[in-house]
Amino acid sequence: MDYVPPREDFFRSPATELAPALIGCLLKKESSGGPVSGVIVETEAYTRDDPASHSYGGMTARNRTMFQGGGLAYVYMIYGVHNCFNVTSGLPGTGQAVLVRAVRPVQGIDIMRANRGLRDIRRLCRGPGMLCQAFGMDRSLNGTSLIVGDVRILVPRVPVEHDISCGMRVGISRGREMMRRYFLNDSEWVSRIRV
Repeated sequence: MDYVPPREDFFRSPATELAPALIGCLLKKESSGGPVSGVIVETEAYTRDDPASHSYGGMTARNRTMFQGGGLAYVYMIYGVHNCFNVTSGLPGTGQAVLVRAVRPVQGIDIMRANRGLRDIRRLCRGPGMLCQAFGMDRSLNGTSLIVGDVRILVPRVPVEHDISCGMRVGISRGREMMRRYFLNDSEWVSRIRV
């Protein structure tokens, strides 16, 4: 499939609209060993009115990127161990982002295997921490452009209809009732059992 840069307004949509729209898009990163890429198969939406969102309490030094408008990488660390990659969305000041939970590896699989220290291709990018490790993404990318930076989101040149479901998000204690997790049905690359 052929992928191209998205329209300028692609990232300006609310996170709850961008999250399903990212399913089937290509996440690509340039690295010293060559490009790595994968097709996005699972996402989660976070907005300022969401108690599970980093932006819920307003802008801070940590979440400032979420308030800068759509089209930036928002990368943060959880549990002091794992990095998580998000795509900011919406207009400036709205505090929105989409967590990319899982991708189907496409390019640079040997690089991903070396970064993860394992061979099983199905386990390379089946979770946000695993994805960041496989792609070699860390907090140095926080705030960088996803349009002209080393990490990019590309869309299919010819629009494709995907069979997408929506369910409860994973690993949160607040806002669990909000159905904001989107995933490609029947994909073996999705991170968790579909709920």
